[in-house]
Amino acid sequence: MKIESQIEKISSFQHLELLANQVVEGFISGMHKSPFHGFSAEFAEHKVYNVGESTKHIDWKLFAKTDRLYTKRFEEETNLRCHIIIDNSSSMHYPKLKDSQHFFENKIGFSVLASAVLMNLLKKQRDAVGISVFSDTYEYYAPEKGSDRHHRMILNTLEGLLEKPVVKKSTDTITFLHQIAEKIHRRSMIILFTDMFQSGNEEALFNALQHLKHNKHKVVLFHVVDNKTELNFDFDNAPRKFVDVETGEEIAVFADNVKEEYEKQVESYFKKLALTCSQNRIKYIPVSVGESFEKILMTYLVEKQNFG
Repeated sequence: MKIESQIEKISSFQHLELLANQVVEGFISGMHKSPFHGFSAEFAEHKVYNVGESTKHIDWKLFAKTDRLYTKRFEEETNLRCHIIIDNSSSMHYPKLKDSQHFFENKIGFSVLASAVLMNLLKKQRDAVGISVFSDTYEYYAPEKGSDRHHRMILNTLEGLLEKPVVKKSTDTITFLHQIAEKIHRRSMIILFTDMFQSGNEEALFNALQHLKHNKHKVVLFHVVDNKTELNFDFDNAPRKFVDVETGEEIAVFADNVKEEYEKQVESYFKKLALTCSQNRIKYIPVSVGESFEKILMTYLVEKQNFG
């Protein structure tokens, strides 16, 4: 099943853990023939059933979905450590949600659910996960662990990001990426969700991203945007007032008058960001609010497979 339709099916759920589990289950069951589409070795909990083995640990639920026999595997532990970083500045709470919209239809909600989805997959594979949250302060830090209690604590923190009222919080990405880099001592996969709205010195920002790679960490940057308005600048030509959600600064313009130049500058920035990440061996993945989580999950699986 496509993750888009999976989201529609489960949108009535409110509990983040339930949502994340449904997305992961839909992703796994929706893959071709093999439920893991070439990544079966990545799922430490399953292996192909061989004739003559005990049927005690056959996963009959998975058999019903795939028509193939797999047994649950308990003896083999994995040791991946993953640290998820979430930008919680005011710009990440865009667009402002209407009453009829789901929490994951703005940037922070999308990033929170994506993080919970990754955590669910990490938990299935018995990998350790930690988290950092920053805005104008270093709001939260939890080291990489794999216990159920630790997962619940992080999920509660993620849910809290959705419940807190939005206030004007700027982004001090450079400072806190450096601080986070200093905290992660053991080699890890670092996954960053941010809209990259950091004003100021671009070189300093790229140096901070590079710092995350120290100690041979693998870094994946999910650049979260709202394609419709932030990338394509899709507004009518009525006079509009645009407000900087982090500073409160306002400007009144006709959208059509600035659309071409705006899109040109945004495209240039995205290309520069992608190029710089490529040069520094940082995996750069632009994602838009409203997209499926398949791109995020597949990126994680590919990067984990290459995390030798």
